[in-house]
Amino acid sequence: MGSPGSLRMRAAVAVAVAGALTLVVGCSSSDDSATGGGKKDGKVVITMGMYGVMGIKETGLLEQYEKENPNVEIKAEIAGDEQTYYTALQTRLAAGKGLKDIQGIEIGRAKEITETQADKFADFSDVPGTDHFLPWKESQISTGDGKVLGLGTDIGPMAVCYRKDYFEQAGLPTDREEVAKLWEGDWDKYVEVGRTFKKGFKGDKVSYMDAASGLFNAMVYGYPEQYYDDKGELIYAKNPVVKEAWNLAADAADDSLTAKLRQFQPGWDPGLANGTFATAVCPAWMLSHISEKAGEANKGKWDVAKAPKGANWGGSFLGVVEQSPVKEEAKKLVAWLTAPEQQTHIFKEIGNIPSSGEALESDQVKNAKSEYFNDAPIGQIFGAAAQEIPDKQVLGRKDGTIKDTFSQGLVLIEQQGTPRDEAWKTTAERIEKAVG
Repeated sequence: MGSPGSLRMRAAVAVAVAGALTLVVGCSSSDDSATGGGKKDGKVVITMGMYGVMGIKETGLLEQYEKENPNVEIKAEIAGDEQTYYTALQTRLAAGKGLKDIQGIEIGRAKEITETQADKFADFSDVPGTDHFLPWKESQISTGDGKVLGLGTDIGPMAVCYRKDYFEQAGLPTDREEVAKLWEGDWDKYVEVGRTFKKGFKGDKVSYMDAASGLFNAMVYGYPEQYYDDKGELIYAKNPVVKEAWNLAADAADDSLTAKLRQFQPGWDPGLANGTFATAVCPAWMLSHISEKAGEANKGKWDVAKAPKGANWGGSFLGVVEQSPVKEEAKKLVAWLTAPEQQTHIFKEIGNIPSSGEALESDQVKNAKSEYFNDAPIGQIFGAAAQEIPDKQVLGRKDGTIKDTFSQGLVLIEQQGTPRDEAWKTTAERIEKAVG
């Protein structure tokens, strides 16, 4: 269980819970029902639709709220895959039925929701006690006329997870502060360390990094503008940040520094279990996944070091559907679930970093350590990384789709040896087709 400040990694439990819960795609009878819950037998019934491991159900918060509010009953359904979840949500928004009172919204979908579905979601701008979020978090889910369509759950400040034992075998420092100094301030240095690793490591069964796409995402998300400008225009093709990230990721692939994998795709989990790579760019929410898939046999071999530059990769929101029959009660629940105390609780249980500035400043977050990751002070590392995230975060309608398409394009270079210019052309064609 570790010291009082230790992070209790419960990824195995969390994933098991998520997997055991109902995945609602289109076969549930609730699809044809009126939106959300209602009032039944003197109780307020609030329904929730979420995805992945958001930590809200897995850490017992819903049961706690029901205990503190005995007139409330909460029914939560969790989809394991966000893409499947979002496809179903789009269908239900278009049909105007089958929606839950509360719906999870992933950051890559936020702009599409605010631009095309603003009338379908309730406004939180008048909800008291919600001024504790990081300044840029609320702006991501706000419309041009000031409506706030949800409240933030977690964020994804960046670090680099690395195998201490492999670094030692390659003749590199193993102390997390010394490791961070190797690549401080520049992702080019991170790749250069990879070249040193490759020369020093005996054998060819361990690659320096897992995936070129992880490096690409880390670089791109460190800037205010990525794929769109603040007018909503698609700018990825002329944004120097995107091209720089593409070329550095391609350099890593061409120099055989990657394990030729895609994060969260087939082959990546076995790579963690079998130790086939030495580093992975890791947002805070990824720690629970790494610890669960790498397993007990690799406990203490992994550590966490500060990333070359600050960036935000991922994060979610909870929104309330405008036509919910229990809209005010649902908004009250969302405000409670995203309050500093509850965000701190989720962080302590599974490691999701709060989007609440107040929670980030709490001793419970600041002093947290991860027993699995060699007692790394993850509260300090990710808390400091959160402060480096640019205050302005420009989102676009199809950010999530574009990110996935770039990842697929880098796989062409890694796995098929496609020249980078040809892979870029293919990627651009796919993006244009996808965003239509």
